[in-house]
Amino acid sequence: MNLRSLIPFGRDRRLARRETDPFTAMQREIDRLFEDFARDAYDWPNYPTRELTPRTDVVESDKVIEITAELPGLEEKDVEVTFVDGVLTVSGEKKAEKEERDKNYRLFERSYGSFSRRLQLPDGIDADAITASISNGVLKVTVPKPAPGEAKKVTIKSAA
Repeated sequence: MNLRSLIPFGRDRRLARRETDPFTAMQREIDRLFEDFARDAYDWPNYPTRELTPRTDVVESDKVIEITAELPGLEEKDVEVTFVDGVLTVSGEKKAEKEERDKNYRLFERSYGSFSRRLQLPDGIDADAITASISNGVLKVTVPKPAPGEAKKVTIKSAA
């Protein structure tokens, strides 16, 4: 048995100490979380779910809000657009299969996953007026803005 295997070491290979002060222990744990976050941040571009989140542009004019989402390889049957309680949700599922054959090898790759993107829209949107279309993997959702409310003068009556 190796003596080193019996000595408790911390994350940075120094001898671990027990903290009696709970605030110092909490500070060390927060520092560790930030160190882990910074170290893992470099892996985020390669993280699989990043591919599943559609890139979305929102452009607002005087009359409409246009939402454009990049959904390469997807068709109308793969995407769903819903509007409930002022929230527009674009969701769907990506499925891809790729097969290559050669004399010496056969490569068969599959990837799949679901995505969902939600956008809070202003009050007063008419759900029946929302339109959506998809062409060449680009989803375009057009949301007509509600007419601005008009001020109405209220007459005041005496209470006696």
